[in-house]
Amino acid sequence: MQTPPSLPDLPSPELAGHLLVQCLIAQGVTHAFGVPGESYLAVLDGFHRYSEHIRFIVNRQEGGAAFMAEAHGKLTGRPGICFVTRGPGATNASIGVHTAFQDSTPMVLFVGDVASDQRDREAFQEMDYRVMFGPSALGMAKRVERIDDAARIPEYVARAFATAMNGRPGPVVLVLPEDMLTQTLVPGANGQLPQPLARVEPVEAWSDPGALRDLRQLLLKAERPFVIAGGGGWTPQAAQALQRFAENWRLPVGNAFRFQDTFDNHHPQYAGDVGIGINPALAKRIRESDLIIAIGPRLGEMTTGGYTLLQAPKTAQTLVHIHASAEELNRVYQADLAIHASMRAAARSLEVLTAPVNVPWEAWTQGCNEDYRANLVPSVIKDLPVDNERGLVDMPSVIATLQKHLPKDAVLTNGAGNFASWLHRFFRYTGLAAGFKTQLAPTNGAMGYGVPAGIAAAIVSQGAAGQAGAGRVAFTIAGDGDFLMNGQELATAVQYGAKSIILLLNNGMYGTIRMHQEREYPQHVAGTALANPDFAALARAYGYAGVTIRKSADFEAELLAALARPNGTVIEVVLEPELISTRGTLNAMTQAALKR
Repeated sequence: MQTPPSLPDLPSPELAGHLLVQCLIAQGVTHAFGVPGESYLAVLDGFHRYSEHIRFIVNRQEGGAAFMAEAHGKLTGRPGICFVTRGPGATNASIGVHTAFQDSTPMVLFVGDVASDQRDREAFQEMDYRVMFGPSALGMAKRVERIDDAARIPEYVARAFATAMNGRPGPVVLVLPEDMLTQTLVPGANGQLPQPLARVEPVEAWSDPGALRDLRQLLLKAERPFVIAGGGGWTPQAAQALQRFAENWRLPVGNAFRFQDTFDNHHPQYAGDVGIGINPALAKRIRESDLIIAIGPRLGEMTTGGYTLLQAPKTAQTLVHIHASAEELNRVYQADLAIHASMRAAARSLEVLTAPVNVPWEAWTQGCNEDYRANLVPSVIKDLPVDNERGLVDMPSVIATLQKHLPKDAVLTNGAGNFASWLHRFFRYTGLAAGFKTQLAPTNGAMGYGVPAGIAAAIVSQGAAGQAGAGRVAFTIAGDGDFLMNGQELATAVQYGAKSIILLLNNGMYGTIRMHQEREYPQHVAGTALANPDFAALARAYGYAGVTIRKSADFEAELLAALARPNGTVIEVVLEPELISTRGTLNAMTQAALKR
């Protein structure tokens, strides 16, 4: 049984805002991200009061703060914490809440709000947060609550943590009226001041034994089974159990979109990532499979190829769907076998599922891995222009250089854009089974995520003490448009001595949209061209090192220099605009569209 935390070294709280910070400390929170606002000054005073136990990281924009909190949740499995003020602060932060929802990441957003006696008058920056954030299956938060009674702060905070972690992980929004936070705490009926509740741990939902027997029978009847792993709620122990299950049954495993570190990409049974720009051979394997075992992913649009690889609502393949949320099962896909179980419990149940001595699909599994390794060989891209002032960079060799020099526990982050496809196709992620998460990327396709996520990883891995330069290597790949959405957070990194390395691919346009534009409306360019700043100079202005390269041969030296220097680095790569994807040029897409 959990017992209330012992906090003898903390000064007694005087205000409700102090109690709120105490509750966060009791839940094990070491970092909170945010932009200050007058609506929660009492909480800021609490961060000052307990500064030896928790760090408030000051961001430059609420969207960056929310992304950092979401990244923290992905890295730790515990809710990332974000504080913003009412109205504009909350709307800016909503992008991180939406990311946490679609990515199944535990997170709690605290919103400072108008005073209770000013509600419902359209007071300054007033909003209805229950309407704004949901909650619903198509909303942005699992739960939205307002704390009107200071004595109930411990109850609301504990419930927020439980809701964020239990079932399908996700974000919770707690609204904090300004006058509630400034209330002086008074003893309750028991004569004591309100106290933080015990640290909340996620509840495990265990697989039904009968369902596991049914799964075993489906496996014994299968000829071409395939596992898709991903979603939220994974731990290193769960990933290790998943690996043992796959090895026992000699199953091929693919990772869901932007959960590429769920299963070790170096494993001989790894089949590739099931997402945007999927290997055509892998897509063919999934279509030909007679049994899909989806462990953890909600089977969204990107993982299912727009609901075509797995047709909704009933798949051509026999479908076993294992998910931590009962509400998610049979919501989009009518599974042949639906199993309600959290990832740690599900994987532990699967690893002890007795496998036969021989299975008929060993050649199938080997072929899936051979297809994956063949896809690591760069495609021959025809019709690229000769080298020019824009630069002509061999991106597969750049990714190979990353693979060669980044430590195995490096955290790789990215936002949204075609630039990420180079990382998705060619980088081989170390699996979570090795003990650490190595990929932070938004499944909801949010631009601007990679830069703050990398900075958050650098800050969090410093530990609570915040020793500058310590911690894991944080590496970000960003596009020019993507970088400029949250590039201001470099100032946050410098302020806290956090080091990230950013590979900035500059092709002078919103590349993904331009690609779709040429496919649908060839040669009708509108709204996708970018006039960019001097990125290297901009990085140096923030306190990062900044360099620009136009040749692949120059990248290795710059990467090694970035790894060696104590401060962060932006390596701008001037990229030929025609190099739009890992498989073809922009002009080839245009010409194909014109011939339709």
